[in-house]
Order: sequence, then structure tokens, then C-alpha cells
Amino acid sequence: MSATSTPAVAPSSDQPPRAPMQDVSQALDTLLAAAVPVLEHESVDVLEAGGRVLAEPVTACIDVPGMDNSQMDGYAVRAADCASGQARLRVSQRIPAGHVGQPLEAGTAARIFTGAMMPQGADAVVMQEACETEGDYVVIRHVPKSGEWVRMIGEDIRQGSTILAAGTRLRPQELGLAASIGQARLQVLRPVRVAVFFTGDELTMPGQPLKPGGIYNSNRFLLRGLLQKLGCQVSDFGIVPDSLEATRLTLREAAREHDLIITSGGVSVGEEDHVKPAVEAEGRINMWQIAMKPGKPLAFGQVRRGTGVGEEGSEAFFLGLPGNPVSSFVTFLLFVRPFILRLQGLPHESVLPQPVAMRADFDWPRADRRREFLRVRRNAQGGLDLFPSQGSAVLTSTVWADGLIDNPPGQTIAAGDTVQFLAFDALLN
Repeated sequence: MSATSTPAVAPSSDQPPRAPMQDVSQALDTLLAAAVPVLEHESVDVLEAGGRVLAEPVTACIDVPGMDNSQMDGYAVRAADCASGQARLRVSQRIPAGHVGQPLEAGTAARIFTGAMMPQGADAVVMQEACETEGDYVVIRHVPKSGEWVRMIGEDIRQGSTILAAGTRLRPQELGLAASIGQARLQVLRPVRVAVFFTGDELTMPGQPLKPGGIYNSNRFLLRGLLQKLGCQVSDFGIVPDSLEATRLTLREAAREHDLIITSGGVSVGEEDHVKPAVEAEGRINMWQIAMKPGKPLAFGQVRRGTGVGEEGSEAFFLGLPGNPVSSFVTFLLFVRPFILRLQGLPHESVLPQPVAMRADFDWPRADRRREFLRVRRNAQGGLDLFPSQGSAVLTSTVWADGLIDNPPGQTIAAGDTVQFLAFDALLN
């Protein structure tokens, strides 16, 4: 159906009462239960795989280490030759890393370096600090045990073992582990494709003259940066005019080739808030308005894709964020980020925010009926300081702060109370 063929529905006094606001935890559970992980995957070079999610497990095709080798710079010996604690042995050879020595004769020692392959016959390494050289001889002032300072074959990884499970997000240490078995490429899930657009005739791009009544579009930079940090493939549809027709058209275009559509603004109840009715015309809204502060007007739903090949009956997910920048930031961290991580294939339990108990070094006497997320910063005394202004448009609070307090509904805070702290360090990773 075309954008012009569906008239806007006028408000009616006999409309049913508005549904109650959703509880934050229930809303997050609803989102995560609906998320369908991306299934398509691709092969990428291990050097380019950072931040991606494994589509298939990685199995070791070799032992690591692949041979018994020295953990230290020192001397490879037969432990039985050093039982006196003052053994004097002829140095028969020198074995750097990457070289293969000769079999070790009884009564001799081999100068050996960290990572070098143990010569046949040697069963221990004595670190050089316990040795004294005398020309072509070395005096071993230590009684080594068999296996001392030797890395045994397969000690780290056994051939045939699974070293990385499917669904693992690849950090630098996972990349190093894959490289340690000689893996050159990895099968990873393709990036989540996210379309973003922004509504509001008052929005102006930085670098352009600010018109009367206008504001600069900070949310565009904020949300794109957050999405890029999560490794998403982002398509930016820019600023959409405040009209139902323009919003519906953009939703249809965005739904075609994207897994998720994110908007900022237009999901409240004003006459110029067209995003919610546009989504209802092009799909459906499953959840709207969360009992939280800031961030109440959060919307979740689906937008129908076109009727092309493979599109009939398919849908793109939709998340409508509030227009106020702090509300947009907080709802992204608490809802959008976990949802995207689920789309990327991470397990449910691993994407949930994990608060830590900390001490509040301030008073918050004004309890709210909604669950509050207060911008705070850790101090040198091990407590939390509160940003003076908690308004949803005060973007400076997100730069000053290093986390949020998750404060239950109806809860006041007194200095010294234990509160639940959500660090940006964790929420932005």
C-alpha cells in the first residue's frame, strides 16, 4: 500500500486507555527473546577478524607446542647427570629457537634458549643463573628434576581439541590463540546491518547555520559511533522531514536490506511525532514506553519488507529511541546494545548488563516512581559522585560520568548507601 493511500488516524475521545509502562527488566527480556541471530557467515583473515563473532568452532589441527621446548635460557641436561648439585658437564652444542639440535650424549649439556626444541636425550633445563661456565664446560649448581623448565608437546593445546566455540566474540587473545594453531582464516557471522535515521525539522547538521529554533543533531554522531563500536554495518538515511508520508517511505527503504532500523525522536505522543504511527502503518509496535528515567518513550517492533524475491513475509526489527540525547544514549546502552549482541549470535546471559555494588557519596532524596539511571563518576575514595544535573538533554553528563547507577523505583539514596553501578567501560565494549 502506498504512503498516500492510508489516511492518518485522528485521535478519538473513545480510544482505549493507554497501556501501562513496561518494566525495564521485562522489556529487556522481551527484546532479547525476539532477537533472531544472523545466520549468514563469511570467511575473513584472522588479522581482520577482531570484534567479529565465530560462526563455527575452531578445532586444533596440531599440538601446541608442537615439540618439547625450553621455557628458559639455560642448559639442556639429563637430570640424572646433575644429581650431585655440582656437576661439571662439557657443552656439546648450542641450540637457538628455530633450530634442531643433535641427540644429547650422556655427561654433556647443550646451551639452549627460550623456545628452542629440546634435544633428544635431554629431560630438563637448568636456568643460566644456576650455572657457571668454565671454558667449554658448565658447572650445574642445582639438582634438576626431570621435566623442569620444559614445555611439553601439547601442553597448551592438544590436536583435535576445540579451542574456540561458535558464538565467541573475537578479542585480541582469541585471535592470537587461533593464529597459534596456524589458522589463517575464520568463519564469522556477517555484520549486523543497521539503518538509522533522525526526525525533527529543528535538526541541523554541524557546519550549517543554525536556524531560529534549531538544534544541532548530536544524536546522529552519538548513535553512529555506538553502532560502529559494536561492529555494525551502518546505513545512515539522515534527517527525515516531520511528516507521516516521509517517515513511512524511509521505513520501507530501510527495511529492504537491513536487520534493524533505529530512529531517534518521533516516538512520543506529540502531533509532530510521526515515527510510531508510521511503524504501525508499515508493520507493528510490540512494546512502547518503558518505566525508566531517562528514556521512557522507547519503542520496539517490526517493519515489513517489500514483496521482492525472498522478501515476502520477512521483517526488519525496529527500535525507536527518544530524541533527547541522554535518553537516547542510556536506552542504547541498556536495550539496543544487548539486542544487537544477540543478533550477532552471543548467548542471552552474556549480553545482560552486569552491575557492581558501590558506595554512593551523595544524597538523592527525590524518589521517582520509575526506575532511574543516574550519571555518576567513581572518585578517589572508592565511592561514586553524582553529576549535578540529571536532565535528559544534558549531554555533558555522559562525558563527565563513567557509569550509571541503576536505582529502583521509589528509592531514595543517602550518602554511604550501597548502590548498583553500571560502568561505561563494560557497557561500551
